Amino acid sequence: MRRLNRKKTLNLMKELDAFPKVPESYVETSASGGTVSLIAFTTIAFLTIMEFMVYQDTWMKYEYEVDKDFTSKLRINIDITVAMRCQYVGADVLDLAETMVASADGLTYEPVPFELTPQQKELQRMLQIIQSRLQEEHSLQDVIFKSAFKSASTALPPREDNSLQSPDACRIHGHLYVNKVAGNFHITVGKAIPHPRGHAHLAALVSHESYNFSHRIDHLSFGELIPGIINPLDGTEKIASDHNQMFQYFITVVPTKLHTYKISAETHQFSVTERERVINHAAGSHGVSGIFMKYDISSLMVTVTEEHMPFWQFLVRLCGIIGGIFSTTGILHGFGRFVAEIIFCRFRLGSYRSTSVPLPDGHTSNHLPLITDNSTH
Repeated sequence: MRRLNRKKTLNLMKELDAFPKVPESYVETSASGGTVSLIAFTTIAFLTIMEFMVYQDTWMKYEYEVDKDFTSKLRINIDITVAMRCQYVGADVLDLAETMVASADGLTYEPVPFELTPQQKELQRMLQIIQSRLQEEHSLQDVIFKSAFKSASTALPPREDNSLQSPDACRIHGHLYVNKVAGNFHITVGKAIPHPRGHAHLAALVSHESYNFSHRIDHLSFGELIPGIINPLDGTEKIASDHNQMFQYFITVVPTKLHTYKISAETHQFSVTERERVINHAAGSHGVSGIFMKYDISSLMVTVTEEHMPFWQFLVRLCGIIGGIFSTTGILHGFGRFVAEIIFCRFRLGSYRSTSVPLPDGHTSNHLPLITDNSTH
């Protein structure tokens, strides 16, 4: 009884077979079919390799939402070198709430030569090339995000000739914590002092002839400091053409959450617009000489997530490639054989057209010649 049920089950499974086997004696092979099969297998192998490379790659997904965090502090990371002595310049932040953040809270004034060493110039030139490429191809920003913490630091290497040049500039570096409102970070002549209506700088003892706000921005970023991330102003260098000159940077800061397979951090991206002009009160160009970075915080937050193709999707695409190529090449091969048979049949019919056969009595016969077994030999 069990053997009978097993036999019925086996027969039922045979009827459900969607892949019937054709006896080899019924299969006819051809050179054209072999050629098409070779092309199909080569195409499948090539597309499979390309699909595997796509599967290994990742891409960045951008999502936008309203930033609801208004109470936390914003960190500003600064590394700027000004072509004036440290006792002549002062840096601080003043926000819209009239809150002053002095540079003594986290910035360091370091006397350094303004001229860079050859190694430092090479890094600066590389940063400037990357900045120019980023302005043309925005997709490079995804590569920078994915390579964070793997790239070398963007900070300038230490000097090799500390004793050869006298310090004629001041490197202001460190970080400050400010409120998440619009503000103005500036570097002007004289040290900053608090004032009931804001603040002021003691610049009376500094002569105008010593003003030189040529500067180099080695690094400027907002939020958590992430090595390997290149910001829009990194590597910027400006040379003042006049003693009384104002450099302005209008910055829009966008809170950003970065989630990749390497890191997970909260940082800030920003865009910047630059402007510079000479201060000449007689010509109507008023203002204060110095470097002014006016920043504003965007109300939107961007979440950048690195995504990868799921394995099941890779299998579906791979099956589609293999099945699609087999089906397509089979259809093309069948259509080619059909066209070839039509053309060859016409040639064969043309070889059997009626011909005039002379008869012994002088008449002609237009009938087709009779093909016998003797005539084929």
